Amino acid sequence: MSYFGCDQSQVQRYLAATSVDAARRSLLLNAFVKIPLQAAVLLIGVLMFVFYVFAPAPPLVFAGKAELTDETARQTYAQLAADYAVATDERRQAALRYVAARREHAAAAASAETAFLEAQARCDALHRAATKLLSGTTGRPYDDTNHIFPTFVLSQLPTGLVGLMLAAIFAAAMSTSAGELNALATTTALDMYHRWWAPEASEVELVRFGRLATVFWGGWACVGALYATHLGSLIEVVNRFGSWFYGALLGVFVLAVADPRADGQGAISGLLLGMGVVWVLAATDLVAFLWLNAVGCLVTCVVGVIVSRIRWSGRREKQ
Repeated sequence: MSYFGCDQSQVQRYLAATSVDAARRSLLLNAFVKIPLQAAVLLIGVLMFVFYVFAPAPPLVFAGKAELTDETARQTYAQLAADYAVATDERRQAALRYVAARREHAAAAASAETAFLEAQARCDALHRAATKLLSGTTGRPYDDTNHIFPTFVLSQLPTGLVGLMLAAIFAAAMSTSAGELNALATTTALDMYHRWWAPEASEVELVRFGRLATVFWGGWACVGALYATHLGSLIEVVNRFGSWFYGALLGVFVLAVADPRADGQGAISGLLLGMGVVWVLAATDLVAFLWLNAVGCLVTCVVGVIVSRIRWSGRREKQ
């Protein structure tokens, strides 16, 4: 609701629709397509895991091996890789036995499952040891999660399909970045610069400032991208970052629509406190990050209603 109803990057698309009905159809189509599309994206990760269970032994890490310059570290890595090859082979054999037992409804399925889980635990332990080794050598956190799918594309798909996949990735990245940068530049130029600092600014000045804002936000996005590469799975990172703001943002819109007594001060107070609570919960891991949106929206609404009621009562007493 927050992303498709309150985010400027989406709202600007509705404003560009030919009519209100066209914007409604676009929103409804997004609502029906979003969930199966997200499920398909997540299914890719499941399929990658299954592929590397049965395919020839996957690499111990999917990127970063070349960064090992110390000879002792290289020898340690080689030993980990050899142990990992043995563990993945044991995992593959256990998986084959489990599949065969399930097909025949044999009682051995439980023991085969246990053997598979034990082999998977050994693979995970060896992978953690390798990432710890790389982290200690390079001096920064190491995570190869986001390299798994690109490695599969480059090493397993035929040449023509690799080209199409890379073209699709670049096209999606360019279209998404263009929409986000335009949304950020628009809100910065119109909702901040024009409203607060230069209400008499001409259209030429606003366009010039919008271009400067685009450059600024582009640089900021590059810095954020470099930082996010060390935080693990990008799809989870995106949802974590979004949850810091989206819940509180939705709460402001809920206040505006549902509470006729809500005012600007109440909404701003709820917004700031909602984001503050979410940031504290995110830093302490008290709740799963998927709940942060709901918490931010709830806190924003409750605080906004209370502050607005107090201000409304104060105004009535003055009258």
